[in-house]
Amino acid sequence: MASLSLSSSSCSSSSTTTSLLSRSSSFVSRCQCSLVNLSCVQRSHSVEPLKSNNNGKPYIPVLNEPTSPMPTFFTSTQPENTFDKGDTRLRIFSGTANPALSQEIACYMGLELGKIKIKRFADGEIYVQLQESVRGCDVYLVQPTCPPANENLMELLIMIDACRRASAKNITAVIPYFGYARADRKTQGRESIAAKLVANMITEAGANRVLACDLHSGQSMGYFDIPVDHVYGQPVILDYLASKTICSDDLVVVSPDVGGVARARAFAKKLSDAPLAIVDKRRHGHNVAEVMNLIGDVKGKVAVMVDDMIDTAGTIAKGAALLHQEGAREVYACCTHAVFSPPAIERLSGGLFQEVIITNTIPVLEQNYFPQLTILSVANLLGETIWRVHDDCSVSSIFQ
Repeated sequence: MASLSLSSSSCSSSSTTTSLLSRSSSFVSRCQCSLVNLSCVQRSHSVEPLKSNNNGKPYIPVLNEPTSPMPTFFTSTQPENTFDKGDTRLRIFSGTANPALSQEIACYMGLELGKIKIKRFADGEIYVQLQESVRGCDVYLVQPTCPPANENLMELLIMIDACRRASAKNITAVIPYFGYARADRKTQGRESIAAKLVANMITEAGANRVLACDLHSGQSMGYFDIPVDHVYGQPVILDYLASKTICSDDLVVVSPDVGGVARARAFAKKLSDAPLAIVDKRRHGHNVAEVMNLIGDVKGKVAVMVDDMIDTAGTIAKGAALLHQEGAREVYACCTHAVFSPPAIERLSGGLFQEVIITNTIPVLEQNYFPQLTILSVANLLGETIWRVHDDCSVSSIFQ
């Protein structure tokens, strides 16, 4: 009886062992088949190698269209065409300060402006919301801090913050006109250096880079703790002057003050190395200038006055009156930034100038137009600079 029981136990153990070996062999066989099938799938549906778009940025590779059913873990749950292989990952957004210039820049670059919602609450607070994804993108925000300077500056800061919180890869503040740039040093005691303060605010808001046009003074670039690309509007004005039938022997470039001599000298060098004259003035207060004398000869010449901005036009108007007194035949005024605070229009349209040539870094209201005014666009200049910054190319070669 005991032996029967032992025999029965042995048979049961043997049967269990045989069953386990059978299931184990079946599992190994299925695993081997799965591995073989998986390797076949991987060979048949290999991943495309990384390619680059026109801007050198890699795009996310996707599997080729399958010719046979694929394992479920290879099937994406995302909808088709989620990724655009031609996407440059570059976005341009415009603030409310100069939307026309932003649109021209986008047209030059063959892009569309990004969708953004900017509104103001009843108490004046600014609300900004991006209407499209910028995750991992290089974002360029076009916003000059022109009048009203405080509102446009605050709007730029909020736009930068919105992009940073939306996980933008790089944020570049494109500032065609940098406000507060005149407060760049202490000329008297107990003065603020507002240019440095504004630079700190833009940096702390989250900007990774700044693109500015014709800063009031070159040292303002040093106020930023982030890279600054400084471009000049001179090439645009020079191209326009070259199209005019003015004999190079009759030209003389005039600096309206001593502080702008370096700017006027660089302008004169590119204008057939024209001679240079300087207006010496003494300033008794902000936006108040008194002309003292002229350094240089302008008699019988076509005088081209060069400055970075025209605010109330007091300096440049008194300089033009002095040039006419010294025998200048014609006087042209050239500047990049047309702030045009009252009474600038009355002074500029009073007959002192043959032509007032400006750029559109600051929008000019239609009611401020006058017959002598010529507005040139810097959209191509800024658009080309943005492309070069995005492609990690040299920006200084634009001016060579």
